[in-house]
Amino acid sequence: MQEFVPPRLLRNAHVQSILSSTVPRKWFVNRNAKGLLQSSKSHLIDCGDGVRLQGEYAHQPDNDKGLVILIHGWEGSANSSYIVSSASELFNAGFNIFRLNLRDHGDTHHLNEELFNSVRLDEVVNAVVAICKQFENPRFYLAGFSLGGNFALRVATKLLHNEILLEKVVAICPLLDPVKTMSSLEQGLPVYHNYFQMKWNRSLRKKLLHFPELDYGSQLAKLKTLNTMNAFFVPRFTPFSDPNSYLSAYAITGDVLQDICIPSHIVSAEDDPVVLSEDLDSLATNPLLSLELTRYGGHCGFLQNYRLHSWVDQRLIALFTHSEKKSSE
Repeated sequence: MQEFVPPRLLRNAHVQSILSSTVPRKWFVNRNAKGLLQSSKSHLIDCGDGVRLQGEYAHQPDNDKGLVILIHGWEGSANSSYIVSSASELFNAGFNIFRLNLRDHGDTHHLNEELFNSVRLDEVVNAVVAICKQFENPRFYLAGFSLGGNFALRVATKLLHNEILLEKVVAICPLLDPVKTMSSLEQGLPVYHNYFQMKWNRSLRKKLLHFPELDYGSQLAKLKTLNTMNAFFVPRFTPFSDPNSYLSAYAITGDVLQDICIPSHIVSAEDDPVVLSEDLDSLATNPLLSLELTRYGGHCGFLQNYRLHSWVDQRLIALFTHSEKKSSE
């Protein structure tokens, strides 16, 4: 696979990170993803204990390559530009696709009464297992972006105890140390903090429309930063007494990834302004885990030309195709 070196005007980390989520790129991606979008059908996934998650499945006849499950980042959705872009390219390359919405993401706030939090790993593991059982395919793959990459790698530590074994897991710019990332959002360029604060606030308000008994509307109106939101919601709506305990609970640094039992691959950028690449040195060593670090790319950007094509789309195809060939040998 050719090294990722974007044109000079696209080498700035903030340009990569911000441009990848703009309206012009969304329009361009959706225009080129008509085949995927027309083939996609909505499905509810039973995750056990009354939990339901929703996603979009795109199937093509006579598929022998397998199914790729994609997980978006925090406050993204199955219809985020980066998800649709990768899904479309993988679909065109012959893979079936399931784009999974995490709890309270996309238009799924009505499905479960309790609020989303990032420690809810069991329901994502159960969703992956259920998808693999429900949609028969010769092989199964999992990829996630940002928080979705964090979830994907944690899923890879759990599936040894389940019937389903994925061929490969790929994490794009996975969230590594949430405490440090939250600090960088608070102290870095306001554009990132404001983006996530606005989207989380909007999501919480949407939740109240379906479950007004949660009764946090008046308090939410007073919370203007991610720190104040975490300070209010963590002790009231998670099992944790303070934000740092909660954020630390889904970090994947330290020994966490020692338990990976599936070939897994991380793609990150040195210049990522959201997830600091220095934290990659804190990951456990595991023979099943490989790391690919590019000089440029920003946070889940990897835009390789002025038509806003993503290099990571082709990288996913290459990684999953290579895995497919190895498994058939």
